[in-house]
Parts: sequence; structure tokens; C-alpha cells
Amino acid sequence: MSASESRPLPALLAELPVLSAVRPGQRIELAPLHGSADALALAQLAQPGRTLAVVSADPLDAQRLHEELAWLAPALRVHVLPDWETLPYDAFSPHQDLVSERLSTLYAISRGEADVVLVPATTALYRMAPPAFLAAYTFFLKQGERLDVDQLRAQMALAGYAHVTQVVSPGEFSVRGGLVDLYPMGSALPYRIDLFDDEIESIKTFDPDTQRTVYPVNEIRLLPAREFPFDDKARARFRSRFRESFEGDPTRCAVYKDVSNGIAPAGIEYYLPLFFDDTASLFDYLPADAAVLLHRDVPAAIAEFWRDTHSRHDLLKGDRSRPVMSPESLFLSAEAFFIALKERPRLQFPGSAAATVAQPLPAVSVDGKASDPLHR
Repeated sequence: MSASESRPLPALLAELPVLSAVRPGQRIELAPLHGSADALALAQLAQPGRTLAVVSADPLDAQRLHEELAWLAPALRVHVLPDWETLPYDAFSPHQDLVSERLSTLYAISRGEADVVLVPATTALYRMAPPAFLAAYTFFLKQGERLDVDQLRAQMALAGYAHVTQVVSPGEFSVRGGLVDLYPMGSALPYRIDLFDDEIESIKTFDPDTQRTVYPVNEIRLLPAREFPFDDKARARFRSRFRESFEGDPTRCAVYKDVSNGIAPAGIEYYLPLFFDDTASLFDYLPADAAVLLHRDVPAAIAEFWRDTHSRHDLLKGDRSRPVMSPESLFLSAEAFFIALKERPRLQFPGSAAATVAQPLPAVSVDGKASDPLHR
């Protein structure tokens, strides 16, 4: 479109559809927008109480939109589902803070507590734990309730938390007499529970560096420490499915031996399907009426991801000491991804941000020679 045919941004925003009017299976192509105008359009599109999932071709766009939406529409509940930030089949695990944020976002989605969910396209391809896993391994502690410390220890171990002498990072807990320190996944700060006999007398947050209390709270939500179960039953399922999936003697594989001994080895996330009878995807967490918006060229991002993943699989599949799962068992194919979108309301920002139909900003520079320098 030529510059003479360009249109002002308010006119383009006025043409945005009403999200509640977009029917299941309907596809709507939105006008291309320049710069941060896409965040402004999302702020107008989103509706409190109805989830809008934004799948971005570029992970940096997801983070940018999160920051801009917080300023443009502070009332919206906006969540980001971050990537593990590891390459497929890497032999090291994602940072605990990333796992914490992922679990917190998935829990918010499953509870209908997210108005906008920002997801990089490659992250949306990962197979995940089923929603029932989060429901089964999430529990609450409230001030005034009775607490059995021995039962808490068992429950924390079941959820994958590590018992340590001093709590400093998510996924850890410590019991010292009448004090219990917890650092739940998805929490910004750890909590200190003060017990009076077997009753929770007070709950306070504290700084993990200085160990000083910060402010009191009435309730704690405890999410699992990992994105997969690691109790005896889950490890037995892992061993059984590992023997079914890979040929040869499993006792020669370090991953198999570590899991058998109750140790979660680095990179265990790329064996996640072995801990479950069935895995889920992002679309299993989204509410049935959730709309999906594809931001930029998502098909190209998915195609590039699959090329890289197949290349890494071909490179590593010959290592019998650390066998790798097939890409199809770990990630959604492009076909499966778009089939999952088929029955959902679907919107699309054009693939290229370069072509814009919005007018450029007028000249607003100060004219020092004019009688009114700010007349522009």
C-alpha cells in the first residue's frame, strides 16, 4: 500500500473485531501495525474473563508485549509462558526460575485466571504434563490451620521439593523445630511458617539472601517443584517406558541409573513423556472458549524449529549411553499445531512487520525560528 493510501492508527484500531463475537473456527486477518501499535491493539482486543492466547513467532516479541501491555492495560491479567531456554536434547536443565514461572502460568491458565497468555511459537510446540498433574500436586497452607510436619515432609518430597538446611531458591524447603521455610514454585519470595504446637501461627515472606522477614501473608500456594512427578510410582513408570522405547541394556545408560536411584539428572526434561501415560499441550490448558492470535510469521518459526530439531536428533541419536527420544514424541508437528487451532477463534497479525498501513508520525520537531517554536 502506498503512503497516500495509508490510514491513521485510530481508524485501524476502530476496525478491530470484538473478541466475544469471533466464532469458533473463524479466522480473521488483522491489519499490519508498526512498532508498539500491536500491543495497543492487543490491549483493545483483550477482554477480562476471556483468555486470549498470543503465539508469537519471535520470543523477544512475547517479552516486549508483556512489558507494553502492563503499561497500556494494567487491569489485564497478562502471563508469559517462557521457554526452557535450552536447545532440544541439551544435557542440562532449565533454570529453576523459568520452571517456576512456567508452572505459575500454566496454573493460572487452568484456573481461568489469565486474560492474555503470551507464548513463543517454539514453546507452544512442547509436549507438557497433563493438567491433572498440576491439580494433584498443588496444595495450600493457611494461617490458623493445623499442620502435621511429618506429613508436610512427605507431601513436599512427593511434589519434588528438596530438603535443605537453608532455603535460597525455588523448589526447596527446610524444617527447623517450630519453623518451616518454603520456597514455592511460582513465588517471588520464600515463606517462613511459625508453628505454635501443630497450628500455623503466622506466615511471613523473607529475603533468601539476608533471611530477614519482609511482610506477613495469610495463605501459601504450593506448586510442584518440577514439570513431571518424581515419586516411586513415576520413576517405575519411567523405567518401564524407557525399556520399551530404547534398545539395549538400560543399566548402561546414566539417565536410567540416576532416575532409578532417585536422582533427577541434568536434561531429564527431554524425557518428560516417559513419566506419563499421556502428555498434553498448551491447548489442553486453555479454556474451551479461548481465542488464539498468531503474531507475525508463526508457520516459518515452526518450520525453522523443526529443521533444527531434526538436525540435532540426527547428530545425537547414535549415542547409546544417552539415547534421545524422537522429535515427534517431544514436540507437536506443524500439522498437529494447526489442527489444534482449527476449532478455536483465530486471529492473525501479518507475517511481516515491515509493511505497515498506519501513517508515519507527523513532524513534531521544535521550530526555533518561528514566533511559536512549538506550533507543530
